[in-house]
Amino acid sequence: MPELQRLRADHAPAVLAFERANRAYFAASVTDRGDDYFTHFAERFQALIAEQEAGVCAFHVLVAEDGSVLGRFNLFDLVEGGGADLGYRVAQHVAGRGLATATVRELCRLAAARHGLRTLRAATADTNTASRKVLAKCGFVPVGPALPAEIGGRRGTWYERVLTPAD
Repeated sequence: MPELQRLRADHAPAVLAFERANRAYFAASVTDRGDDYFTHFAERFQALIAEQEAGVCAFHVLVAEDGSVLGRFNLFDLVEGGGADLGYRVAQHVAGRGLATATVRELCRLAAARHGLRTLRAATADTNTASRKVLAKCGFVPVGPALPAEIGGRRGTWYERVLTPAD
């Protein structure tokens, strides 16, 4: 059974393999990270760890039994007692199996219990049907348009979910 784990330094090789293996798949629905991302991956990854240690963000990976990364699930711009933005991506070979939905639900629970958050927001392109379905199944509701600059030049929508202590 896959396990949601807080991002650690030793996840770096598996995260890089995940990003490389799914680059073309992700680029179909979100902006491509570009060659520079892969060239400077080690520095960028260490910056993520530092940002997490500073309490600004909470990064997670969904890890398979063999140690490979099946998905990334992140909370950005945490505001204690307030909210955060949610971002996620799952590997192509596991898409459509409910893993994203189950893991976003788990992250909602963690956001409330571990981080004391009351709301989560997520933006997705209007053409990203799968992501819109995940957000709807997890209790997110549309709250307004997302600017193309916020989601890689595409038209999109912001979604929001109010969290409760029971989440």
